[in-house]
Order: sequence, then C-alpha cells, then structure tokens
Amino acid sequence: MTNTLSELTVTVHESEVRSTYSRGAAPVAPALAARDDWRLVSWERHPEPTTIPLGGGVVLGSTQVLLMAGPCAVENEDQLMAAAHAVAAAGATVLRGGAFKPRTSPYSFQGLLIQGLKFLDAARTRFGLRIVTEALDQESLGAVAEVADMIQIGARNMQNFSLLSAAGATKKPVLLKRGFAATIDEWLYAAEYVMAAGSPFVALAERGIRTFEPRTRNTLDLAAVPLLRALTHLPIVVDPSHAAGERALVPALSRAAVAAGADALIVEVHPNPAQALSDGPQSLTPHDFTQLARSLAPIAASVDRVV
Repeated sequence: MTNTLSELTVTVHESEVRSTYSRGAAPVAPALAARDDWRLVSWERHPEPTTIPLGGGVVLGSTQVLLMAGPCAVENEDQLMAAAHAVAAAGATVLRGGAFKPRTSPYSFQGLLIQGLKFLDAARTRFGLRIVTEALDQESLGAVAEVADMIQIGARNMQNFSLLSAAGATKKPVLLKRGFAATIDEWLYAAEYVMAAGSPFVALAERGIRTFEPRTRNTLDLAAVPLLRALTHLPIVVDPSHAAGERALVPALSRAAVAAGADALIVEVHPNPAQALSDGPQSLTPHDFTQLARSLAPIAASVDRVV
C-alpha cells in the first residue's frame, strides 16, 4: 500500500487493482473479477469511467464531487423553495426531494405526488438546480421522467425488475439505491437490468444496509465505494443521511465518503427539521449543510478532486 491518500490503492492477493480515488480504468484482480454475465456494468465491457450529464453543465462522475441536497419529501412550495435556495447557495448543484414517498406506515405522509413534481420543476427554473426524485412504481415513472433530470430508484425497489427495466427504457439517468439487505453483486445485477433496457447512465447510491447495530438507522458500508470502483465504471454516490438516521453523524460520514472516493453525496436538508413530515431527525439545517460543504473542500483536494 502506498503512502499518500491520492495514491492509495486496493491490493488483493498481492495484485494491484484500481486506485480508490481514481476515475480511470485499471486491471481488476481475479479476487474482484466481474461476473461473466455483467455485460454492461463491468470494466471489462466498458474500459472508460462513465460520466453522466445531468444538464446545465452538471456532470456526475468527473473530478468534481457533486452535492445533491434537499428535503426528504416535498411538503409545500415554501418549504421546497427555502431548501433549494439554501442548498444552491452552499454549492449543491442537484436538488433532491420526494414527490412520491414510499413509507413503512400507510399513515405516514406519502408526498404531494404530481403537485410535488410541479414544485420541483419550479425550483429548477428558479435556482438552476438539476432534479433527482424517486419513481415509486411504473404508474408514477412517466410523470417523474418528464420532470426529473435523474430518476431515483429507492432501496425498497432495487429488485423491482419490471420497474428497473421501465426506468432504463426512458433512457434517462438513473440513481439506483442499494437495497437494505442487498449484496454488492445483487446491486450490480440490478444496475445491469437498467442498462440492458436502454439507459447507459446509471449511478449507484450506497445508503446503508441493515446490520445488528441499532444505534444508527443503518450501517454505512464505506468499503462498498473502493470495491465498486474496482468492479464497475459507474459513478458512486453516498447517502449519509439514511445510513445515520441522526444529523449529528452526517458530516463525519460525508467527509469519510469523499475520502473513500465517492463521486457525489446526497444529503437531506430541511429549513426546519423539527417540523419535517419525513426524516426530520437526520436532516441538516441550512446552516449545518453550509458548514459541511465548506469542510469538504480540503478532503476532496487530498484525493485530487474538487467539490
């Protein structure tokens, strides 16, 4: 193993594989070899790193670490516009916000649906942000695809193969979140479904997996970032908010994700987390998000990237 962060490499059975922080291609050691039927996601079939244009000059997978931020759910126009203004001012280029919300309880807030999409569209026009929002099912996919610059497939739907194929058929960029209990191989097979259906632009979002540890909402699998870098050319996003479940943990996890080589962070930010209708405890305030964004610059610089 080399001595500096920018030169750090992953070594398996004395074979050098891809640099943890590099977006360039490199040989993959046999222990990390891709599956024979990963026809589209593996480096063997696509020797150059994939970059995903989201419009407006925003590119995911370049030397710039993107900040995707916004509320868990779109609650009303004022809330969304306040969040969009705050995250744009702090340096985010992509606005996240759920119009269709899959919730564990049927009595929880389910989102504003089409009206939420309209508010997201208005926020993009007003603040120049790109939009990523979740398609809950095939019924909502068409409406989401009309508005979103990137379609999110949530953790609950990672193996909803008909939805994956339908999302791929839109040809739009897809943000594929890892399932709560999914292996990395299963996750990459899910990405293969999207790409096989027609979309060449898939990003993988690590958002924590279920383990025996109850102190956090999930356990953030940061090892997935360098491992995915060795296996696939697809960009890698980290969601520290859903992994932590507690806002106090989000800044440290965010900095660790950038150090590990993430291409983007997707962070929940709410203008008043105490009144949030969804995921308030893990949502940063605008002030906290601004402080986080500032703290990421030296971390990114240490691995030859910018925020």
